[in-house]
Amino acid sequence: MKALLLGLVFILAAVLAIIPAGLGWSGDVLAFLRGAAPVIAVLIGIIAVFIGIADIKDRAEAKKEDTPEEKPKDAE
Repeated sequence: MKALLLGLVFILAAVLAIIPAGLGWSGDVLAFLRGAAPVIAVLIGIIAVFIGIADIKDRAEAKKEDTPEEKPKDAE
């Protein structure tokens, strides 16, 4: 419950800082977001590549498990 209230307080403080009638930091916030957007895009791209590689490995492993194994013929 404390975490929920603390989260709401931080959200309210952020909204008050951004709106022009509040602290008027909207220009600074937009400048920060413009600078952070390429960095965030690179991080999302790296995560997507790792997820794609893991997906390819999982599909290869599932395909390997689905193929029937050849049973050795008993020489009598």
